[in-house]
Parts: sequence; C-alpha cells; structure tokens
Amino acid sequence: MAHTYVSELIHCVFSTKDRRNLISAKVQPQLWAFLGGIARKNGFKALMVGGTENHVHILLSLPATMPLAKAMQLVKGASSHWINETFKTKFAWQEGYGAFTLGVSQKSDTIAYIQNQAEHHRKRNYEEEFLAFLKKNDVEYDPKHVWG
Repeated sequence: MAHTYVSELIHCVFSTKDRRNLISAKVQPQLWAFLGGIARKNGFKALMVGGTENHVHILLSLPATMPLAKAMQLVKGASSHWINETFKTKFAWQEGYGAFTLGVSQKSDTIAYIQNQAEHHRKRNYEEEFLAFLKKNDVEYDPKHVWG
C-alpha cells in the first residue's frame, strides 16, 4: 500500500505544577485555543481542549509520524512559554502526563466529558479523577510516584 492511514485518538490529561490553581477562568479560553494552535502548527489535531484552574484535558488525533511523547513535549513546552511571556508569571506544568487511547466510538463521549469539566469537578477533584483514569485503563502505577 502506497500510503499509511492511521486513526490514533488519545485523551491526554496533565496538571499545573503541584496542581496549583493557576489557570483562571479568564485565561482558559485563550489557553485552550493556544493549545489547539500548537497542534495545528505541528501537524496534528487537538479535537477538544478543556479543563479547570489546575489541569487540562486534550483529545489529540495524531498522524503516524508524530510520537505521543513529542506531541506532549510540543504542547506543554510551547504553552508554558506562552503563559509565562503573555501573563508575566511563573507558570509550569507538572512533569509527565496521563494518556489514554480510545476508539472512534468513544470520541463523542470523550468530547462531551472534556467540555463538561466544571460539572465533573463539582463531584470529584483532579487527583480522584486522574486515579480513576489510571484504574479504568488498567495502568499500573505506584501511588507514591503519581504526584511527584
């Protein structure tokens, strides 16, 4: 076959350093748009971006040529730089991230989940949500290393 065709959907989750509330409601729309722009500029897609004051969810669609680690390096590095330059602050993301693959049949539910972050976090904080993702996706982890 002359061409490579890939459907790679990944729900990525990462927080601010120490899960501090550094992403105000005023900044969120600008940051979500900026994250989408980083993806476009680098040849992949951010299908949905959302989150709260202390974390981000981003649904990525990656081409065969883009490793997940490289996409996350681009997203986190450029956005951290942009926040620091634009808002003259000392902003940093956590080290690492969570990334969970999904099939096309899960795409619309994942988009809805990301869009409704404020509602979800009335019932569960980021730490509880992240651990639930790890368990749901059968990701092995050592609790003492999850939060750094």
